[in-house]
Amino acid sequence: MKLHTTAILLLFWLGIFTVHTVRGNASSQVMRKFRCVNLSTKQLNIQNLINYERQRVPIDAVMFITARGIRICVSPDQKWVQTAIKRIDDRRAAKRK
Repeated sequence: MKLHTTAILLLFWLGIFTVHTVRGNASSQVMRKFRCVNLSTKQLNIQNLINYERQRVPIDAVMFITARGIRICVSPDQKWVQTAIKRIDDRRAAKRK
């Protein structure tokens, strides 16, 4: 009888520990953020770009996101990049109105 009670208590505590551990690991994970490591030198078609993100670390870059969800990193110093950013910002402003 004593062994039976001990086994039940052990299983009970093991179950609580497992649920707590799984819940803690799942909720404490940080969503993985895409980072630019390499920069593309090719000029992109501005019409296909729907969004962008600026990045300073590990390198200074602009990550453009295409209509298909493809992420492409480019140098922010290029003239066409500034034009593309302005066009995306203008589209956003027009949608808000």
